[in-house]
Amino acid sequence: MNSRIVRTKVLFSPLCLNLLYSGLCLSSLTPVIADEKPNTQDSSSTRMLVGEWLPQDAHRIDFSKLPHVASEHIVISDVRSSQGVNQHAYLAFHDGHYFAMWSDGPGVEDRVGQRVSYSTSLDGLSWTQPRYLTPEPPNSGPDSPQYGTRSEKGMRWISRGLWQRDGELLALCALDEAAGFFGPSLKLLAFRWNGSGWESAGLVADNAINNFPPKKLAAGDWMMSRRTHDYKKTGVQFLVGGKKAIDDWEAFPVLGSSNVLSAEEPFWWTLPDDRLVALFRDNRGSKNLYRSISEDQGHTWTTPVRTNFPDATSKLFGLHLSDGRYILISNSNPRARDPLTLAISSDGLTFEKLVWLVGSRHVDYPHAIEHDGNLFVSFSGGKQSVEILRIKLSVLEQITMPTSIELLD
Repeated sequence: MNSRIVRTKVLFSPLCLNLLYSGLCLSSLTPVIADEKPNTQDSSSTRMLVGEWLPQDAHRIDFSKLPHVASEHIVISDVRSSQGVNQHAYLAFHDGHYFAMWSDGPGVEDRVGQRVSYSTSLDGLSWTQPRYLTPEPPNSGPDSPQYGTRSEKGMRWISRGLWQRDGELLALCALDEAAGFFGPSLKLLAFRWNGSGWESAGLVADNAINNFPPKKLAAGDWMMSRRTHDYKKTGVQFLVGGKKAIDDWEAFPVLGSSNVLSAEEPFWWTLPDDRLVALFRDNRGSKNLYRSISEDQGHTWTTPVRTNFPDATSKLFGLHLSDGRYILISNSNPRARDPLTLAISSDGLTFEKLVWLVGSRHVDYPHAIEHDGNLFVSFSGGKQSVEILRIKLSVLEQITMPTSIELLD
């Protein structure tokens, strides 16, 4: 199929008054009240979303009142007609080309026979016909009696991101049994781009699935999250290493990630003072993001605390832009995976603006890259399409928040 481009208008809200930074969380079950400037050096702070426009209870945001951002909309792949799945999309720019990879399989979602597909582009707008990146999972092709089911007797591939390491482009893909999340033979494998296709690069980590590809730490090591096949009992970890070889890692746990919350799909970034911040989706149903901080490059982490940043219990992604700003893309509406929003921060801890990217339908699982003055945001539509927004970074500078966006009864 050919990719499709739709251009949309930008809508800006009136200029807001001075931002108010605030508050303390009264308990893990009560709203966070915006009443005083947070101490951004305090690892136990619960303040994450701030501003005079913010209701005292962030769960009462009226998302229809958020400023909208101008973008160009591209559909790379759509499998609704075949009742397939397209999700877990990741982007990269390498050797003059844009790359996208995603999970592609029979039925929604992560069933026996699922593979990873990819597409490339010269401009980020027109994309090649999708092709398979991974082979068929072992004994789990279309001729398997388990194909398209959720069964421990069949295998699946899950897309895990594009890792640019030492001039090479590696596609990371997890392989496990397709009964639940995750199977006992779980492993993370890599495929290397050779200029015209993908070849096996071997094992990255046994009993591991990451959430996003590794990023470099200040000391030169790489770091990525790890969930083991039994992570719901043991909690999530971070893997540090990847410098000597792609399979050279040391695991460090995030204590409390399996009892303070049910941590899912971790994300992390580096603050200006070289501390690390990790954010977690909470599968226990709090409908808020949790946050943890490391002051020793990922070796130890504070016990995660519930922030006031609302969440639909969905995957999130963040990016530290070249101009110093931080952006967080997520389903911040606690009532639905609609819309996909973008929050903007100057320090990586507190976010002063929240804007609408795309919605009025089920949209989720974002990833993004910055290139050539543009932000490219990939996401899935109803878990059955791979779509991209191209946003000029200059547009983000023009955003102002309304005086109030509180949901009215």
